[in-house]
Amino acid sequence: MIFSEEQFVGKHLLITGATGGIGMTTALKAAELGMHVSLTGRNQDKLQEVADACRRAGDSARVTAIAADLTKEEDRTRIVEEAEAGGGPIDYLVNNAGIAKGTVLERLEEADLRDVMELNFTSTVLLTQEVFRHMKARETGGGIVNVASLSGLRGVHGATAYCGSKFALIGFTQSFAYEAIEDGVRVNAVCPGFVETGMAKDIIKRKAEREGISFENKYDQIVDGLPAKRITRPEEVVNSILYLLSPAAVNIIGESLKISAGAVMHG
Repeated sequence: MIFSEEQFVGKHLLITGATGGIGMTTALKAAELGMHVSLTGRNQDKLQEVADACRRAGDSARVTAIAADLTKEEDRTRIVEEAEAGGGPIDYLVNNAGIAKGTVLERLEEADLRDVMELNFTSTVLLTQEVFRHMKARETGGGIVNVASLSGLRGVHGATAYCGSKFALIGFTQSFAYEAIEDGVRVNAVCPGFVETGMAKDIIKRKAEREGISFENKYDQIVDGLPAKRITRPEEVVNSILYLLSPAAVNIIGESLKISAGAVMHG
């Protein structure tokens, strides 16, 4: 059997950026599948809403909500401590937190560049380091999925900071995968294109403003340019994340799985 309804029951998933579209959908599906779920994000109220929804989705799930700032060392340490206190040892980590600030290079502000690199890359690496130390000490393996982007595979006009952060995240995924598999921890990435989330809509809105057209026209242009003629839904990204965490993907190591609606077909 490739998939089992019981394969995730009792496992513990830590997810960052849990109040966004992909993060929230991942958390809900994980709870539904019987996982214990630890959620982290900056907005306490939104985090609690997601936690309550997870408890409704999974009767047996232990749900821990941890309001924290990933860019602070003390918060990263606290996230892991509180997660393991609430849900037990962490089996899986989904690094989903991210922002998409930026513009063309000549107008890029240093503060925006630092914000993007700090959250999308540096903080992700350092939280992963903390979680991996715990996984390695237990000697029971684990799985890590980094939510990257198609913008980590090819450049995009007006997104120098964001693309740079996602290229860095994919490089980290590949390099760390070599190290982590020695201890039975599988590391991979997913690379979505546009997804029906608030972040994607903000990006499309900025593109429309730069081009002097309406959001609706820009959205239609993007959809028309996709072979699938539609934008990816959050649950489709989540399915890919869970596949990479599952035993069915036991020998998939250091990969970056494109979820592009056909937009990017090269290797």
